[in-house]
Amino acid sequence: MAYYIHFKDPNSEEMVRYLSSVPTCPGTCFFMDINRSTDMKYLGGLTDWGRKLNNTFNFLSLLNDFPENIVKGIGDEIMLFIPDDVLKSKPAINSYYLLLEEIYATLYNIRHYPVVDTFLDCKVAIHYCTEVYNITYFEGANDYYGSDVDLTARLMTKGIESRIVLSEKFLMKVHADLAALGLPDNSGCLGRLSGSFLENFKGVPVSTMYRVIDVE
Repeated sequence: MAYYIHFKDPNSEEMVRYLSSVPTCPGTCFFMDINRSTDMKYLGGLTDWGRKLNNTFNFLSLLNDFPENIVKGIGDEIMLFIPDDVLKSKPAINSYYLLLEEIYATLYNIRHYPVVDTFLDCKVAIHYCTEVYNITYFEGANDYYGSDVDLTARLMTKGIESRIVLSEKFLMKVHADLAALGLPDNSGCLGRLSGSFLENFKGVPVSTMYRVIDVE
């Protein structure tokens, strides 16, 4: 459960001591956004866009495999955070490489579903986080804060429909999985991996290297 932060005294020394005791929570952060969902709401009624949103959210298998790790939803964008210990404890999707393959397969199946107007295409950003804390400012809620969560949100600005944007930090984790399995670095969807891009994101004091995988 998240560390609950709620101190009425803005200068509380107890709050400082409490915050100093909160450990980091390494893991993988995802942002997923459903494309064209805003435009669609102006073009049709709830029976149209509500149906497609229902179908798309249900089809995002990662949400079904990690329901307790859905942190928040803002409109048609959702955030997941999967701590390392949770990922390793899963019976099926239990590595960074398998996470990436699962996301790619889902986006591919949505894009190529044989019945038109059933789903909406998505875009995804992924980052491996070390500067992140499992804290909440609202009692009973679960949440994560930290500079790496903010960076994941910045990576979403490089997304377009049917694209996965992944940080170099997350890619290094994937490559480590492949090495442990004795597989080449271009295994699976990594055969579609782009070259490196370097970006200076707003509010981030250092340059960020990232790659993209376009699902076609």
